[in-house]
Amino acid sequence: MPSMTMPADTATPDGKQKPKLTFGEMFRTSDGRSLLFTFVLVSTLFGLWGFCNGQLDVLNKHFQSSLGLTKAQSALVQFAAFMGYFVMALPAGYLARRFGYKGGIIIGLVLIAVGAFWFIPATSIGTYGAFLTGLFVLAAGLACLETVANPYATVLGPPQAAAARINMAQTCNGLGVMLGPIVGGKLLGLSTTAVSNKSNASLYLPYLLIGVVVTILAVLFAVSKVPDLEQPSDSRATSGSSGRALWSRPHFSWAVAAQFLYVGAQISIWAFFINYVKEALLALGHPISDYGAASLFSLGGFGLFLVGRFTGSLILRSSSPQRVLALYSAINAVLMLLVMAPLGWISLGGLLLSFFFMSIMFPTIFSLGIHGLGDQTKQASAFIVMAIVGGALLPFPTGWIADRFSMSIGFVVPLLCFVGVLVYALRWDRLHEGAR
Repeated sequence: MPSMTMPADTATPDGKQKPKLTFGEMFRTSDGRSLLFTFVLVSTLFGLWGFCNGQLDVLNKHFQSSLGLTKAQSALVQFAAFMGYFVMALPAGYLARRFGYKGGIIIGLVLIAVGAFWFIPATSIGTYGAFLTGLFVLAAGLACLETVANPYATVLGPPQAAAARINMAQTCNGLGVMLGPIVGGKLLGLSTTAVSNKSNASLYLPYLLIGVVVTILAVLFAVSKVPDLEQPSDSRATSGSSGRALWSRPHFSWAVAAQFLYVGAQISIWAFFINYVKEALLALGHPISDYGAASLFSLGGFGLFLVGRFTGSLILRSSSPQRVLALYSAINAVLMLLVMAPLGWISLGGLLLSFFFMSIMFPTIFSLGIHGLGDQTKQASAFIVMAIVGGALLPFPTGWIADRFSMSIGFVVPLLCFVGVLVYALRWDRLHEGAR
C-alpha cells in the first residue's frame, strides 16, 4: 500500500499538534510494535455487524407485507435489535474489563451465532415474536463486539490517529451495511415486481450464512494473538476512578446523549427508506418493487455511506473531528428539510445524500466521547454503546407520525436529532475544557 502522510499542522480534538504520520505509523506502538494485522482482524467485526444491521431495514418492510403490520408495528424489528444493545452494553463492558478485548470479542461472536442459528426453528414457528427473539439475542452479541471493537480500534496505534483509525475500521462497517440489503433481499426472496412477497419460508437463509461466518471468526480470534491495550489517559482520568467521576466528564456524558440522537436518526431513516422511496416514486409515476427499493437502499444509500466513511477517514487525518461532525450534522439537518418538502426528485436525492453525511457520525462521536479517559475507556464505551437504544425508541415516533400524516413528515424526528448532534459538536471544546 502506498505511503500516506498527515499534514504536520493538524491537531487532535483538544488542540495538541499532530506529528506527521505515515500509514504504517498509524498502527505502531511507542515501543515499535506493528498492530496492523490486529487492526485488519478487528475491522472484519465492523463489517460483520454492518451486514447484520443492514438486513434489519429489509426485514422491516418485508414484515409489513408478510405479517400485515403497520409502519409503527414494524418498528419492533429495530426495537428488538437495539434493545439487545441496551440490555447487553453494560454487561459487555464488564466482560471486556474481566476477560480483556479478546475474551469480549469471542463471547460476542458466540452470542451472535446462537441468535443467527435460532432463525432456523423461528422460521418453522413463523410468529413475529419468534423472529424478534432471534434479533434480540443476535444484537446482544453485536453489543459485545461494538463495546469492545470501537474503543479497541482507537488504541491500536498513536492516540492522535484514533479518530482516523476508527473511521477507517468503520469503512468496513459501511461495506457490510451495503451488502446486507442486497444479500438479505436475495435470500429472503423479495419480489422484483410491484407485488410484495408475503412468505417467510426463506427467512432463515441470510442468518444461516451469518452463523457459519461468525463461527469461523470465533475460531480465528481464539487462535490469534490479540494484545490487551489501554487508551492513554489525560490528567483527569486517574486509575480507579468511579462511575460518578466518569459522568462528571461533560464531553463523555454529552456524547452518550449525542449518540442516542444520532443512532435514533440513522435507524429512523434506514427503517423507512424503502417506504419513502416507494411512495415518492409512485407519486412521480415511477412505481418500484420492494427489491428495487432495497437495491437502491443498498447500492445508492449505502454506497454513499461507504464512500463517506472512506473519505471521512482521510478528512479526519487532517481536520479536528468535532468540526467535521458539526459540518456534517448541519448539512444533514438541511437535507431532512428537503426530504420533508414536496420537491419530488430533489427530496429523494436529499434522502440519499444524507447517507454520505451520516457516515462519520457514529465513530466520531464515539472517539470524542472517550477522548482522554484512560482506564475508564471500557466503561465509557459500554455507556456509549448503550446509547444505541435510540435506534430502538425513535423509529416509533417516526412511524407513528408517518401513519397519521405522511412518510415525509415523519422525518421531522431525524431532523431534530441532527440538530442535537450539531449542538454537541459545536460545544465539544467547551465541554472538554469544562472538566479541567
